[in-house]
Amino acid sequence: MTRRLLLTNDDGIDAPGLAALERACADLADEIIIVAPRDPASQIGHRVTTDEPIGLTKYEANHRYAVHGTPADCVRVALKALFADSPPDFVVSGINYGGNLGRHDFYISGTVAAAREAAFHGIPAFAISNYHRRELPFCWDTAADRARFALRHLLENEKLNDGELWNINLPHVAADAREPELRHCELERAPLEVAFQREENDDNGPRFHYTGSYPNRGHNGISDVAICFGGDVSVTRVPL
Repeated sequence: MTRRLLLTNDDGIDAPGLAALERACADLADEIIIVAPRDPASQIGHRVTTDEPIGLTKYEANHRYAVHGTPADCVRVALKALFADSPPDFVVSGINYGGNLGRHDFYISGTVAAAREAAFHGIPAFAISNYHRRELPFCWDTAADRARFALRHLLENEKLNDGELWNINLPHVAADAREPELRHCELERAPLEVAFQREENDDNGPRFHYTGSYPNRGHNGISDVAICFGGDVSVTRVPL
């Protein structure tokens, strides 16, 4: 039986993370479809377009489309318009450049929203993100290898219930660090650090510059934030 896979993201169809994900999934499905936003749409949450037409650009390569819309739009268009008669067997969104950890990120992230939209329609879905530490060089080939390992393990060994999705966060560790392990955990409940610096502007009122620090966010020691920050792959089964 042919296994079909839909790939999407929120960083846009030309993002290196999507190319890395395509490499990671090359041997996990018989057919890969890519339907991703034409433009970057990070931190857009689960926004959808209903009040205007959604444009589409088809690439010369088979089954590769750029949607002029949001990550959730991409999945909706793929499932209900482009491939309504032959929907994918599972959907993977990513690889996001930066973590999507905890309950706060879960609802802000366009990457997660795309996977969540698939889960709403009963399609098994995975959101994959790679936490980024600014002081370390980043390697997309390493991200692809770790994503492949996580996906293969979950596809072969664990099954989602209807209305669930996997939220996977890859750590960013030094090249000489031990290889990360897969660890199941819960979403962190503590919010992101939200802070602003006020700038006075006599003409238009004050402006507020976001100054929150992602690496300094709190955690309970056992959540996805703790696991990923500690150097392992956090794997969270999230019910809708």
